[in-house]
Amino acid sequence: MMEEPHLLLDYADGIATLTMNRPDKLNAMSPESLDLFVDLLDRVRDEGKARVLVLTGKGRAFCSGADLASKDPKTGGRPKDVGSGLEKGHNVVSERLRYLPVPVVCAVNGGAAGGGCGYALAGDIVVAGRSAYFLQPFVNIGLVPDVGATWLLPRLIGKARATAMMMLGERIPAETAAEWGMIWQVVDDAALMDTAYAIARKLADGPTVAYSMMRQGIADALEMSLTQTLAMERRNQRLAGITADHHEGVAAFLEKRKPDFKGH
Repeated sequence: MMEEPHLLLDYADGIATLTMNRPDKLNAMSPESLDLFVDLLDRVRDEGKARVLVLTGKGRAFCSGADLASKDPKTGGRPKDVGSGLEKGHNVVSERLRYLPVPVVCAVNGGAAGGGCGYALAGDIVVAGRSAYFLQPFVNIGLVPDVGATWLLPRLIGKARATAMMMLGERIPAETAAEWGMIWQVVDDAALMDTAYAIARKLADGPTVAYSMMRQGIADALEMSLTQTLAMERRNQRLAGITADHHEGVAAFLEKRKPDFKGH
């Protein structure tokens, strides 16, 4: 019987759903998985059918990071260059997620460990089931955090918490992650996907061009001075101000009705 793809992509009503699909491996990422991940994110970017992306995992885990048991055929049996593996795989996925032109909603349905933690936190809005947790386990195998965790976690939760999370290698329960500001919301496991799709539907009905500039602007502003940020906001506002969505939003406000944004 043919093996199912490691990731599945579905479209419905302007929402793209990308599901990591190796439940027997806790959705660990093999080299083949990473290649497919990049290809599917490129499809979401290029096909223009989606106004929002939902990222989740199948089974009892969101993603357990790299598949340590997988054999990379490119190494020819030699010891792996872990850094090279990042450059060709996980880092490419992280960059693709960062520069997608649509919002990303992550529905964290279980453990998000290692690189999987990085993917979960790459979402613009992250919702987790109550049984979910976040883990930086690298210290347990003598490695260092990757997939952007060293950059992102201190910005989300502060240096002290990020350092302890990385050096102690302990699980952070979903409710603690929400209290720390690492994620947006925790819900009962049974309500996770309904909640994620309710958010996705709201985003899919919203001003897509403005959302794209928001997500890039937020990321850029983390590296900018106030003066640079003000200039960036001015440029983006000028562009947003000439969109059809802006004109529709103003008209709807004046006419006291719900706006009908088209994403243009």
